[in-house]
Amino acid sequence: MNRFEFPITQLTFTQKLDLMETLWADMIGNEKKLDSPAWHEAVLNDREAALNAGKISASSWEAAKERIKKNVS
Repeated sequence: MNRFEFPITQLTFTQKLDLMETLWADMIGNEKKLDSPAWHEAVLNDREAALNAGKISASSWEAAKERIKKNVS
């Protein structure tokens, strides 16, 4: 497959978020086609253990997006 060239630097922040959400929605359901690197499982296991131990907390995707918006604005 050829690399897709896209002028992402010309998009607004809102357009970039919309594009990211569109890509994410398109990828949902195709997880089995993705070959994740082995280290991903170790990172996820560490984060799950930290979450279960109360060392970190989880947030909703909406809350995470708002936090990202505040940090880049």
